[in-house]
Amino acid sequence: IFGPVICVGKFETEEEAIDLANDTPYGLGAAIYSNDGGQCIRVSARIDAGTVWINQYGVLSNQSPFGGYKMSGIGRELGSQALSGYLETKSVLWNVGEQAYWPL
Repeated sequence: IFGPVICVGKFETEEEAIDLANDTPYGLGAAIYSNDGGQCIRVSARIDAGTVWINQYGVLSNQSPFGGYKMSGIGRELGSQALSGYLETKSVLWNVGEQAYWPL
């Protein structure tokens, strides 16, 4: 299945809800609806998804990286993290005539 999918189910505890949300090989996005701010922070930190919306869904920002966990993609789009796929890090260490302190 590709596209927006909503799963609605019953759960008794916060732990059970997190287990149900993470019981999938995919993890593009998730949404949490709650009036309890502490609960939103706890649950969003434990859900395996690249984007977690709280009391909304589908809102994106160019400054916020977008991408999935697990089988929902590699890398990120948007935000400064999107550039990392186009960059390679290199270290250049050049002794320009000063006495080397290492190796001794």
